[in-house]
Parts: sequence; C-alpha cells; structure tokens
Amino acid sequence: MPWYVVRTKPQHEIKSSQILEDLGVEVYCPVVTEIRQWSDRKKKVTVPLFKSYLFVNLETSSRNRVFEAPGVVNFVHWLKKPAVARPEEIEAIKSWMNNDSLDDFEVGSLQPGDEVEIKTGKFANKKAVIKEVGNKKLKLILPGIGWTLSARIKDVV
Repeated sequence: MPWYVVRTKPQHEIKSSQILEDLGVEVYCPVVTEIRQWSDRKKKVTVPLFKSYLFVNLETSSRNRVFEAPGVVNFVHWLKKPAVARPEEIEAIKSWMNNDSLDDFEVGSLQPGDEVEIKTGKFANKKAVIKEVGNKKLKLILPGIGWTLSARIKDVV
C-alpha cells in the first residue's frame, strides 16, 4: 500500500490524524515539542513537523475514506497524480525523529546556496542545498524529495 500525502486545514493535523486512526486508517503525523513563550509564561507545546500535512497508508481503492475526517482538505498532487511517499522515506523520517543527535558533523565556512552531500544515515548519498546557517541550526533543502530539513547543531567538547 502506498503512503499518500494529505493536506489538512491549518492546525487540524493532529486531530485529523486521531480521527483517521479511529476510522482504521494507518496515519503518520510526525510531531515535535517546542517551547513557546507568551508575555507571562513559557509552555511546551506539541506541533506537527509538517504544517498542514499528514501521511496516510491505504489502498488506492479506499482513498476517499480520508475525507470522513473533518479537517482533511485534499490529497497533495504531483504531476497530476496523488503524491506518494516511499516507505523508505517514511522510515527515514521516523528514524530521524527518534534520533535527535548528529554523528561526525562538522561545520566549517558554510554559506546559503552551498551544495553538500549527506554521507551517512537514512539520507546517505543525497544532495542538499544550504538554506540558512544559524548559530545553533542549519536548514537544508533536499531537492530530490522536495523537503526542507532543519538540523540542530550541538556543542562538541
């Protein structure tokens, strides 16, 4: 069964994924925990990694079941066909979400627009273009699969 990419209304990702799971659809909605600050407090909140997107694993014949969940807008289309994520890409996201450390990572004089190649891990041998370089974060664009990847750089002693 293919993993389809589904678009949701803004801020409906988690609720729509829960409803789809209750309907018996295999859903993947990667989430991250962020610290948000208001004027009077800080709070940890769980937000989706991909805003307004879910991944659903179902047969082609039963694709319309996703519209039973409120908040689901449409399937994402690529070249006039529903976009499909390969199982190894879903596994790469799951692996990346479970492992938040980077091994053998060295930051030199990197500039936005530079092209780099990822040497190890699930994204091994993939080319990436640097989008932003910060003090603690590095944003990469993976043009082969159309994703933006944000990597946190930890201090190495």
